[in-house]
Amino acid sequence: MAWRIGVDSGGTFCDICLFEDVTGQVEVWKVSSTPDDPSRGISQGVSEGIGNVGAEPASIGYFGHGTTVGTNALIQHRGVKTGLITTDGFRDLLEIGRQKRPDLYDLQADKPELLVARDLRLEVPERIRHDGSVETVLDEDAVREAARALKAADVKAVAVSFLYGFVRPEHEAIARRIITEEFPEAFLCTGSEVAPEFREYERLSTAVVNAYLGPVMQGYIRRLANRLAELGLTTTPHLTQSNGGVIGFEQAARLPVRTVLSGPSTGVVAAQEIGKMVGIPDLITFDMGGTSTDVALLKGGQCRLTGEAIVHGYPIKAPMLDIHTVGAGGGSIAYVDNGGLLKVGPRSCGAFPGPVCYDKGNDEPATTDANVVLQTLNPTHLLGGRMEVRQDLAKAAIGRIADKLGMDVMATAQGIISVVTANMARAIRVISVQRGHDPRDYTLVAFGGAGPLHAARLAKELEIKRILIPRNPGILCAMGLLLTDLRADFASTKLTLLDKAAIPVIEEAFAGLAVQAEHWFEEEGIEGAAKKTARTVDMRYQGQNYELSVALPEGPVTEASLAALAEGFAEAHKRQYGFVAEGEPVQLVTFRVEATGLVAKARFQPQPDAGPDASHAIIGSRDVWMPEANGWVSCPIYDRAVLKSGNKISGPAIIEQMDSTTVLLPGMVATVEPFMNIIAEFVA
Repeated sequence: MAWRIGVDSGGTFCDICLFEDVTGQVEVWKVSSTPDDPSRGISQGVSEGIGNVGAEPASIGYFGHGTTVGTNALIQHRGVKTGLITTDGFRDLLEIGRQKRPDLYDLQADKPELLVARDLRLEVPERIRHDGSVETVLDEDAVREAARALKAADVKAVAVSFLYGFVRPEHEAIARRIITEEFPEAFLCTGSEVAPEFREYERLSTAVVNAYLGPVMQGYIRRLANRLAELGLTTTPHLTQSNGGVIGFEQAARLPVRTVLSGPSTGVVAAQEIGKMVGIPDLITFDMGGTSTDVALLKGGQCRLTGEAIVHGYPIKAPMLDIHTVGAGGGSIAYVDNGGLLKVGPRSCGAFPGPVCYDKGNDEPATTDANVVLQTLNPTHLLGGRMEVRQDLAKAAIGRIADKLGMDVMATAQGIISVVTANMARAIRVISVQRGHDPRDYTLVAFGGAGPLHAARLAKELEIKRILIPRNPGILCAMGLLLTDLRADFASTKLTLLDKAAIPVIEEAFAGLAVQAEHWFEEEGIEGAAKKTARTVDMRYQGQNYELSVALPEGPVTEASLAALAEGFAEAHKRQYGFVAEGEPVQLVTFRVEATGLVAKARFQPQPDAGPDASHAIIGSRDVWMPEANGWVSCPIYDRAVLKSGNKISGPAIIEQMDSTTVLLPGMVATVEPFMNIIAEFVA
């Protein structure tokens, strides 16, 4: 028996997915997160999970992990005291930025908190020009003095980012050597290592975020590695990146900035694979957890990869899946604002104290409390009976909100759900309608602990006709870790026009990136047919300020390659902006290589059709408040674990399982497809 484990540690729960390679057996487990030390909750969850299946730690052949440690440290500003060494005259670039307000029409909006205080941003004489020529040689003595000053200031991490370090990294390499000599205990990174691309502010910001999070991630990874070793796991652990692939712990500790979307990215990867299984390529993913909701759009089975994003106010140049996040989750707190309006989130009660119904001291109602009052959620227990809940406390808390609004308790509870639904619908419109996609043409994939609970109402709001509920929606991000490959991305900026003279420039750029990719393959122990690379080029019309990524065909770079790039860019530009500027010169900007190490993945087998009758799975009934049925309606309760392929369920109904609850509204019919996913559709 060879088990593979995927672990997703979120703000409220730690999810464990176990897959047995030979039999295809899948087991899932959930435990509460431990925010004070996430590694403790993971260790507990893994120990209980492998104990439940009777596995020995030494039989674990793969361990993959997605975490929110980096992004939470960034959101809550719990990184370390960080210093910056930069080119003379550019210490204030971090503060000046792009001179944009966070919100164009909000005159009171504040910029995000600076991660490096001004007195810790030090300048040194050096200057490389845009063409790679050296205008001012690096003053090594100044670097040494700066390193000593930062050490005296008791910083824990140092970022080095020079103006044209991405063109020639020699000055940054020399600075790294000197700082290591003077201040070896500091976490140290350079802009050319973290983001070797143009746009000085974004590269500087990325290097600073990486340094700010470095010691936090290093400490976390060290604690987790020790706990896993104490459990007896002998396999090499891996951590998810924002691009959906996984890397080893050592590289994740060096480049924590690439893990800021570690948690939600694997859910998108899993949804991608499930879409392939069931033959539905166009998907909108809806991952609703305890703290937030993450959404993404998959056209033709692929999620768009972006090379730059604003993460909680900080520009980051790193490959990441195009995921949009809003503060709407099961723990989002409901309140009445100064104008007397009902609002929900983004503030969350988290894992502790959690919603009021958890009876851990919180008295502010959350989304989960509203569901317990409406009885869409089990009003007595969660997690298959392992967690008791107090409906009376939830009712009392929502009653206090109801009194302020002049409404009754049930209408207020339903109002909370309606507000949350509107927040989530707005997020999906950002990734669909605002980018030229009609959500009605897509299938909504609902997962996360609260996704299936809210999916029907969200789909109805957006006029989406079909919903896909994975077999284990509450732990899909953990399952995604068993469905993804090792992956790393390498980039190099060389601005050149798209013409015959560009051929040697393209060849040189990709030759250098190929060397980096090969070095990564060696580090990760990837050999032979398991090695895979893909090449892309970021392109734009000369004078534009934004680029579009275009695939470069494999093989030698020829005039045919240039024609393929030109055609691909024209198609991408027409799709994005609606026009092609014939005759305008096209510029090649950044060259990228995506290196993938193919690994064995969990594989699921289709089950034989057992017919439409699902009555054997009914375990009871309860009254559920549904405005669609004008109040209370008696709903049959189905046990998801005993449903079989081919079974059909008509709404209104509730489907319960350990990791999630699915709500079917009146006029819906759900079918269990051969891979045991549920496809729910509006038929009336």
